[in-house]
Amino acid sequence: MNASTKIGIGTPLSRVDGVDKVTGAAPYAAEYNVANLLYGVTVSSRIAKGKITAIDEAAARAVPGVVDILSHANRPKQAWLDRSWKDELSIPGEPFKAFHDAQILFAGQPIAVVVAETFEAARFAASLLEVTYEGEAHNIDFEASLAEKFLPKPGSRRNNYHPPKSRGDAQAAFNEAAVSHEATYHLAPEHHNPMEMHATTVEWHGDGKVTVYDKNQGSQGVQAYLASAFGLGKKNVRVVNAYVGGGFGSGLRPQWQVQVATMATIHLERSVRVVMTRAQMFTHGYRPECTYTVKLGAEHTGKLTSIMGDATTSTSRFENNMEDIVTWGMMNYASPNIHGEYAIAPRDTYTSADMRAPGAATGMTLFEIAIDEMAYKAKVDPLEFRLINYSEVDGMNQTPFTSKALREAYREGAERFDWDQRSPEPRSMKEGRELIGWGVATGMWDAQFSKTSASAKLNANGHLEVACATSDIGTGTYTVMVQVAADTLGVAPEQITAKLGDSDLPTAPVEGGSWGAASTGAAVQLACETIAKKLFKAAGKMDSKPLGDAKFEDVEFVEGTIRRKDAGGQPLALTEVMRASEFTVIEAEETASPGIGGMISMAQKSRNTHSAIFCEVRVDEELNQVRVTRIVNAVAAGRIINPKTARSQILGGVTMGIGMALHEETFADARLGRWMNHSFAEYHIPAQADIHDIEVIFVDEPDAEVTPLGVKGLGEIGIVGTAAAVANAIYHATGTRVRSLPITIDKLMG
Repeated sequence: MNASTKIGIGTPLSRVDGVDKVTGAAPYAAEYNVANLLYGVTVSSRIAKGKITAIDEAAARAVPGVVDILSHANRPKQAWLDRSWKDELSIPGEPFKAFHDAQILFAGQPIAVVVAETFEAARFAASLLEVTYEGEAHNIDFEASLAEKFLPKPGSRRNNYHPPKSRGDAQAAFNEAAVSHEATYHLAPEHHNPMEMHATTVEWHGDGKVTVYDKNQGSQGVQAYLASAFGLGKKNVRVVNAYVGGGFGSGLRPQWQVQVATMATIHLERSVRVVMTRAQMFTHGYRPECTYTVKLGAEHTGKLTSIMGDATTSTSRFENNMEDIVTWGMMNYASPNIHGEYAIAPRDTYTSADMRAPGAATGMTLFEIAIDEMAYKAKVDPLEFRLINYSEVDGMNQTPFTSKALREAYREGAERFDWDQRSPEPRSMKEGRELIGWGVATGMWDAQFSKTSASAKLNANGHLEVACATSDIGTGTYTVMVQVAADTLGVAPEQITAKLGDSDLPTAPVEGGSWGAASTGAAVQLACETIAKKLFKAAGKMDSKPLGDAKFEDVEFVEGTIRRKDAGGQPLALTEVMRASEFTVIEAEETASPGIGGMISMAQKSRNTHSAIFCEVRVDEELNQVRVTRIVNAVAAGRIINPKTARSQILGGVTMGIGMALHEETFADARLGRWMNHSFAEYHIPAQADIHDIEVIFVDEPDAEVTPLGVKGLGEIGIVGTAAAVANAIYHATGTRVRSLPITIDKLMG
């Protein structure tokens, strides 16, 4: 059999964890069967700012089954210093500590937990808790917060600012430009709403030892966090997150429910479960609200001469969350004069947080709407305008890319979409009472890689186990691990088990930034290569010398065998080698670090994914109702491990991009200082009926320098730019330019 027929990298393998998930066999954080379990229900603050003056627990404690009530008044001992509460992705400032003191920092803040023998008893008792507050003036309104915007001083402990690299005299070039455009764009705040709500089940083993089943995106990060905050010691804390029902960034940092559940477990020395309600899912991080002023100058031909961006995003008063908003347009387009700056505006909410493609999903999207406006002003086709200003190097850092097949993505996407059939004038395409619009936008994201370890264990029966502490947040990491192992050792996927999501497994970083497949895959490949070399060495000691004088580079591993690439001799089964060598098991653990396998450092070259998004919308001329009827997304993301699961990642990202364009917006009640639409009934996300034809194209982009496998992550590139393509298509359909997302019916009525 030819080696090319083996199932491995490039095969559209179905998800290996799929059956467990759809049959309910996969346990999530709130589903682990733990003996002697207590249930905690958290009470949330009714004010946005101030302090607690009294808590009357009498009625709540009288409920049968209530075991205890914890608050700042009686919580167990925990770390006092901020540095003890820093997590793997800590934001500069003072991390939130549940029940730390009487101060209220935001509406919905957890202030007490009622722990009972049953969930029903805990929930009822929690409703009886009487809390008295002393309120203070608060602000949750973004427009009002802009009066307080600031840029933390470089080098301060409250700063993670990465200044954009400006070049030339952008203001002078803008003033002298033959064609210019200036406008301010806005993105509403968006809250993470994964299907699985944040939950923690803490199993008490005695002697201060716990197993924590938690919804997060990095088990070892949560392990270190809990060990530090509660003085447990890492050896006494095991964190498991084997299955995660969607993360999108919401689990990058430990959320407050894991604090509360662990605190209650330590205090009571019994296992405790705490689950956020859907409304409480709005009491932690969210995509920050953003205002972004873009100024563009160009020659009559459309060639850009000036790019300027000035953005402000929201954060809390206790932490300074900053996102790179203005850099993306500066990196993607060629201009001799560029300038960018941004600030943050504090308000009385929880700290804003990373949400799928943080920075780029906001910055690139809003910038791409500005680029579209500039193309119309220059009287150049929007796709042609992007090609005129195409940059072969990173436009801000002036470094070459390891690869950039964006030009090919534009071409392939345009051909599939039939872009050349587009009528250029707004409101010029119509069918019945629906106006038809076609829009285009560009996506760009990082192709990151993080130090990761993995182990491999081959048993005498031919079964292979690969393991890593990494998380699968719905991206298909289980399947990636199996496919890379199958490709490296030639073992059939059904003979491979992948283990992940456990702090006891080989070291891995938090899963985010689309680095999981590249990093974990590389570590698995290294571990399996070590197994392969041990097998080859053992085969060389066999009396029959089945591989002759072949060197390791002369053999390949296919269908459970070692064989010579030149087809000499007979294939040798891996199980036969192990029997002959009297091995019951062969094990290896390896670490993949940035720089291995010919990787180029970020200082030498930029590593990015790119996409070209083409969108068709239909807008009811009388009702202003928008339907996104067709999207073609051409993605340049290096080597594709699994076309099937990769396509699913882009479909999910595009769907979230449609949500950003038309649906998602968290409304603030300035008077009460709280989020108003904290439920699926009122926080709108795309439903099945909102999603029509989405076509995904993967552009061929060989890249031997970006990562050891040539892989670029796909979890986030699908959302970047999608909302801009929708917005640009709406303008082409209606002639109405909306600069504030989401684009709702009222904004098209003006």
